[in-house]
Amino acid sequence: MSVMGNQLISLKMGTGERKVLINASHHANEWITTPLVLTFLESYAIAYTRFDRIGGEDAADLYEGATLHMVPLVNPDGVDLVNGVVTGSFFEEAKRIAGNYPAIPFPSGWKANIVGTDPNLNYPALWEEARSIKFAQGFTSPAPRDYVGPSVLSAPESRAMFDFTNREKFDLTISYHTQGGEIYYKFLDKVPPRGLEIGEEFARVSGYDLTDVPYNSAFAGYKDWVIQDYNVPSYTIEAGRGINPLPLSQFFDIYADNLGIMTQALVY
Repeated sequence: MSVMGNQLISLKMGTGERKVLINASHHANEWITTPLVLTFLESYAIAYTRFDRIGGEDAADLYEGATLHMVPLVNPDGVDLVNGVVTGSFFEEAKRIAGNYPAIPFPSGWKANIVGTDPNLNYPALWEEARSIKFAQGFTSPAPRDYVGPSVLSAPESRAMFDFTNREKFDLTISYHTQGGEIYYKFLDKVPPRGLEIGEEFARVSGYDLTDVPYNSAFAGYKDWVIQDYNVPSYTIEAGRGINPLPLSQFFDIYADNLGIMTQALVY
């Protein structure tokens, strides 16, 4: 459940023992990742019903080999804000918060949840280090981006993902963000078993760069927490290139780049 009471919806497809999670739109102005992952799920379902292939793989084999869980919209309130859907008191409060950060355009520069906490800086993976870094950058209170929250898991969206993951115990996770054409695969120096190998395959099929997270963004993210607590392959993928929010004109190129990643996530 989000701050505004919107349900965080999870979708499920497949019967295999391996459990794969793909999530999108932790960040509000990275909302193009939601149609990205939903288009994959739709294409996968169509391929399965037609005894067809997707991303070069037999859809029936994928279905029987892994169970795909998908949370396509982690931050529904923030996405609605960026897209002009939110009105009333929540909009006015967000506008007031944004007024404290005039260098960040409103609402297009908004990454946070509706009350100004960044959901992907709110997980228990050296959260205190993230707080020190972001406070030093001036994000000491609710903000359009980079505020870590008053405490770990204070954002209900982050708490929902935390609880869902602890319940399901995934074997591999992918968190979709934009932008930069990069794949992040480790938490500090910790690389889970097969984490590098799978990451290299993702890079090969997408043309993206497998690289390290910039230090100032290397803490308290979903991927960081999964690697820290579960030691399974977990990735942040920065899809597309440009300035957020990326235009829909990039969508088909982004989908083509990432089709192989989502397919191979179900293979490994």
